[in-house]
Amino acid sequence: MSVSSQRPNIIFIVADDLGYADLGCYGGREPVSPVLDSLAAQGLRFTQGYSNSPVCSPTRFAMITARYQYRLRGAAEEPINSKSRGSTTLGLPTEHPTLPSLLKASGYNTALIGKWHLGYPPAFGPLRSGYDEFFGPMSGGVDYFTHCDSRGTHDLWFGEEEHQQEGYLTDLLSDRAVDWVNRMAPAAQAGQPFFLSLHYTAPHWPWETRDDEALAQEVKDNLFHLHGGNIHTYRRMIHHMDEGIGRVMAALRAQGLADNTLVVFTSDNGGERFSDNWPLVGGKMDLTEGGIRVPWIAHWPAAIAPGRVSDQHCLTMDWSATMLAAAGVAAHPDYPLDGVSLLPVLQGEGGEFARPMFWRMNHRGQRAARLGDWKYLRVDGHDYLFNIPADERERANHASRQPERLAELRTAWEAWEATMPAIPEDATVSLGYGAKDMPQR
Repeated sequence: MSVSSQRPNIIFIVADDLGYADLGCYGGREPVSPVLDSLAAQGLRFTQGYSNSPVCSPTRFAMITARYQYRLRGAAEEPINSKSRGSTTLGLPTEHPTLPSLLKASGYNTALIGKWHLGYPPAFGPLRSGYDEFFGPMSGGVDYFTHCDSRGTHDLWFGEEEHQQEGYLTDLLSDRAVDWVNRMAPAAQAGQPFFLSLHYTAPHWPWETRDDEALAQEVKDNLFHLHGGNIHTYRRMIHHMDEGIGRVMAALRAQGLADNTLVVFTSDNGGERFSDNWPLVGGKMDLTEGGIRVPWIAHWPAAIAPGRVSDQHCLTMDWSATMLAAAGVAAHPDYPLDGVSLLPVLQGEGGEFARPMFWRMNHRGQRAARLGDWKYLRVDGHDYLFNIPADERERANHASRQPERLAELRTAWEAWEATMPAIPEDATVSLGYGAKDMPQR
């Protein structure tokens, strides 16, 4: 399709702990996502898209820098937790160029509405890393009604000031996003584009719908909500988010901005305990497919033909690189991107291309590499080799039958790993629950 000479507005929508098959357009079993399903039908849906990590904050480091998260100390935490308040090392360094800072320097208005999870003020924060405005929580998880984190600390902010506001957090984020789009519309109509990071906390625990305010006191001492939740509540939480995205899209249309706005939707990692990851195995914290394969939807009527599906391999940081490319913005020369632009794929200017992808986790000594059809995986010291198109559930291990291929992929992973900083000895892994709380998948 022909692309407008005017740079696009960009909205990057991120769900929290959404499963690969939770949405209708990815095979979901219940109609929870009519808005997102419509965006996929009118745009481009990726079937082989991945997150940079199977846990929150590491993916967010990659997303905001368009670089492998392993390059930064804060991303070695799996994940950053609320105990790091006051730390001057566990966060996104303010001098590091970011997706919003590069776009801002090129003339974009920028805002983060939603979850930050990249370190706490005064050392770190959204306004110190390229965003003009910020509304949302700083930490990894908060109650939807009290807006308190897992230690009981109030964690809803406007800029760098605590902000008291009643309401269900998913709706508050949607309301604020609609308001911001409407406020930015005159400038966008006049040629100054905007970049909005809309990072929902849904459908992350605690398991609260709009109608569950009474649960806030019940879960305040343990937001992991280990005694509650079910698939029905979980699906309603997704639907609340989907409704909010619908209102944002309606605002774009009302302002005449929908055609030249690139809207991208994904999740920060694979699903949690109530998620539907079928046919994938595993979930959050795992480098099996269920922990890192996530939905990727792109909607941009000015550039993307409707009804397309792509098997292009990609990582979170590739989408950040794509947004910079769509805006005509170059990387900082001292911080070359690891992300690869998908702009030609979006615009239909050529076929899919080879995209080697690598991961590592301190948790369980995990490592993974996806090269073409094949995936190398190590968990708890055991090496596996899977043909993903033939066996998405990673049950048919070819390691003993194809030792040469296993060695080839393992060598490729080791060569990549040698280019990354080592995992620091003091890096922590934070698990909210284990086998004593529920049978493991």
